[in-house]
Amino acid sequence: MSDNREEVLEVARRGRAVANAVRQLTREAKDLALFAIADALDARASEIVAANQIDVERAKQAGTADGIIDRLTLDAPRIAAIADALRDVAALPDPCGEVVRGYTLANGLQIRQVRVPMGVVGMIYEARPNVTVDAAGLCLKSGNVALLRGSSSAATTNAALVNIMRDALGTQGIPADAIQLVPGLTHESTRHLMTARGLVDVLIPRGGAALINNVVENSTVPVIETGVGNCHVYIDKDADIQKAINIIVNSKVQRPSVCNAAETLLVHKDIAEIFLPMAAAVLHQNGVTLHADQRAWELTVGTGIPVELVTDEDWAAEYLTLDLAVGVVDSVDQAIAHIQRWSTGHTEAIVTDSQSAAAAFVAGVDSAAVMVNASTRFTDGGEFGFGAEIGISTQKLHARGPMGLAELTTTTYVVTGDGHIRG
Repeated sequence: MSDNREEVLEVARRGRAVANAVRQLTREAKDLALFAIADALDARASEIVAANQIDVERAKQAGTADGIIDRLTLDAPRIAAIADALRDVAALPDPCGEVVRGYTLANGLQIRQVRVPMGVVGMIYEARPNVTVDAAGLCLKSGNVALLRGSSSAATTNAALVNIMRDALGTQGIPADAIQLVPGLTHESTRHLMTARGLVDVLIPRGGAALINNVVENSTVPVIETGVGNCHVYIDKDADIQKAINIIVNSKVQRPSVCNAAETLLVHKDIAEIFLPMAAAVLHQNGVTLHADQRAWELTVGTGIPVELVTDEDWAAEYLTLDLAVGVVDSVDQAIAHIQRWSTGHTEAIVTDSQSAAAAFVAGVDSAAVMVNASTRFTDGGEFGFGAEIGISTQKLHARGPMGLAELTTTTYVVTGDGHIRG
């Protein structure tokens, strides 16, 4: 693979060349192509696993953290799930052509704001090869060309996945260049893609803070910013204790290496003495290391469970591991204040039976998703009914939260008259 600027731009040119054809695909054509890709992934799963094992072994030899290796790994069940997600996307309504709003002026002009594809969408992402398929599928369904720049750690897997998808497009008479892997293994190729203004319509970075900040700060191509997930769970004084334990354990433990996993637990002082020892025991059984403030430490250290004192670095951390920062707060307002200081604006959750506390939390927390009596793990395109997601946006322009098909479109105003001229 090359980091040569001209080779990166050539990929973008090929994408631009087929963008109009992809834009005009019917829903039937796009859905048949998605089913063809899904079937091809299932049929060639062993090929994908073999390629992935090369990447995983290289990551292990490099001393890569277990959480990152988990994100990198594809096995047969995960491949089947990726294929099923494509089928779910095919079953969703086509966003293209949807009338966002329409009305007729007093002079008889008909105004319609209609969803249309972005055009050429560039994805820059880390580690997770499932993003290669999710992004390609969502781009195709929304009438966009996908230029995929995955991380070098997943290069072998991504190449196999893109080859399979391009082969499947060919069986459906759709230009293979609708899905392309951007060449390169260093930051140079990423920089070339970020400056391909006029060839690429929008970039979506997905990964750690360093990657996202690099793209946002240095791209001349418009960017939809995704964000890291320092997610919080607040246990209110009126929480059901068993529900609260189930929610924090699921939020933290089910898959700690993803951005919607909980990283901080806040507990109201009135329930902390009962709740924290019970929760600490269950979390410890699941391998979680607690980083507690003084009050939380005093309530848990006597249980015999190892507890570390929390630092500002812990409050700010997106661990992506089985670590959890824990604090005791005096009120829902203090919990909100803590979240306002440390949150990355991804997902926050409250567990409470009090409608007033839930309302105050929802009103006071400014994040892309707020959960009431539900795990943070639900902030996900698939769980929201999008079929898959291209990322989770923590910005406030155009798209926020899990981004599905609608977020990969822009709009055109279609104005219909009958010989109208402006006086």
